[in-house]
Amino acid sequence: MNTRDEEAITLTKSTALGTALAASLGLALLTGCGGTDAAAVPDGWGTLDTKSVSVGYPQDDGYALQPAAERSKANAAVALKEEKGLRTGMVSVQLDFATGVDDAGEAAAAAGAGIGLGATREDTRDVRLAGEESAREARRIDYEFTSTGEESTPVKGTRMAGVVVAGVDSQDVPFAIRINAVKGALSPADLDAFVESITVK
Repeated sequence: MNTRDEEAITLTKSTALGTALAASLGLALLTGCGGTDAAAVPDGWGTLDTKSVSVGYPQDDGYALQPAAERSKANAAVALKEEKGLRTGMVSVQLDFATGVDDAGEAAAAAGAGIGLGATREDTRDVRLAGEESAREARRIDYEFTSTGEESTPVKGTRMAGVVVAGVDSQDVPFAIRINAVKGALSPADLDAFVESITVK
């Protein structure tokens, strides 16, 4: 075998190795190191997407994105449902809302403190979200409260239902995702779908 033939074989082997390596890297990027499967968002829903989490909201039920210029600085993303000038439903995402928070339990404690006096906690449970394997553990709090009638909320005394899901993303940033609506407007299945639509990054 002459030198030119040996060089051709070496080049062929190098090309094949490079192709295999590129394919392996591509697969790794697609699958992620710890598993990054995104959550399923129901048909007819929109998505709030932030640097830490994404979450679905029931767009087909009248929820719409709130422009950044109109939302509170505490919120990274918001979807609102407005009826006759009143905000009868809201999905919101808060990021980095507390200091010294290292896990889902601490994030939930901090988020729970923001539910407000007079709220009634109905249930608290651990949940496992879609997304980065290192950050999938979270805590869900179901609660009820009474509308104050302020800031375009339903008439004072209207009973409201809420769910907050709190945790820490893969970069150790705490997050709290809330959905509030007039009690009975969203079914238990809708609330479950909301939690199941969350992807943590």
